[in-house]
Amino acid sequence: MHAQTEPPQPAAPSRGPRIGRPRRAAGPRAGSRAGRRAGRRGRVVAPVVSAVLVAAVAGACSSAPSGGGKPDRAGGPAGQPPVSRAGAAPSPAKRSPGAVVAGRRQPVKVAVPHAASGRYVTVPGAAAPPGGSRGPVVRYSVQMERGLPFDAAAFAAEVHRVLNDPRSWGHGGAMRFQRVAGGPVRFVVALSSPALTDRLCLPLRTGGELSCRSGIRSIINARRWGIGAPTYGRDLATYREYVINHEVGHALGHGHQQCPGPGRRAPVMVQQTKSLQGCRPNPWPFPG
Repeated sequence: MHAQTEPPQPAAPSRGPRIGRPRRAAGPRAGSRAGRRAGRRGRVVAPVVSAVLVAAVAGACSSAPSGGGKPDRAGGPAGQPPVSRAGAAPSPAKRSPGAVVAGRRQPVKVAVPHAASGRYVTVPGAAAPPGGSRGPVVRYSVQMERGLPFDAAAFAAEVHRVLNDPRSWGHGGAMRFQRVAGGPVRFVVALSSPALTDRLCLPLRTGGELSCRSGIRSIINARRWGIGAPTYGRDLATYREYVINHEVGHALGHGHQQCPGPGRRAPVMVQQTKSLQGCRPNPWPFPG
């Protein structure tokens, strides 16, 4: 007979390291005087910490620079473009009317690139000579180089106004000017970039600054048309009258003249863009 044995009992699971609540560091007991003081300090510090955290988060999330930054040369905070009061980048400034000089409202001065397309376009349309006037009709046309920052129709209208002014070359019924867009013409008034002016005026040296006559064309340097000349100061309107009359004068057969004396009116065929030679500026062939 075999001895009766009891079935084996499962072994009790071994206990790992006891994990419980972290043991609190020794501190003042609740209800003690030290405990009450610590509680009061906790109530004061907690709102201060919360306010600091809120301010830090708000500063980190804000994308707009503060108003206290040092302005850069553009007038806004350093490294930022200038902004309008509404917070948006300012739109390009509109051209305001020119100042009044010598009793005349001036055209707005325009900066002109050194070179444009190099190709002329004839201004379309026509303008009749003055009605009721005597004198033979002189046909001419107006061209403008593509790419210049001017209105072609406005330029053509100004040329026609100047040429048919009684103080211009038609004075006393000598001639009347008719603008046409095609057919035979006596001359062409051509507004040209400095680069094209220099090329077409050779062998004359215009240096990007002067105008000239070249063949049938009376070439107006667009830089001078845009900003005038130091000899005329701020009076761009009067300088434009001069440069038209001077270059058309060459087309009509007139050569350069000299100043007749200090303080006198400069004849229109004096190279007034370069120097007045002691004379006063004058844009007209017959200024009286």
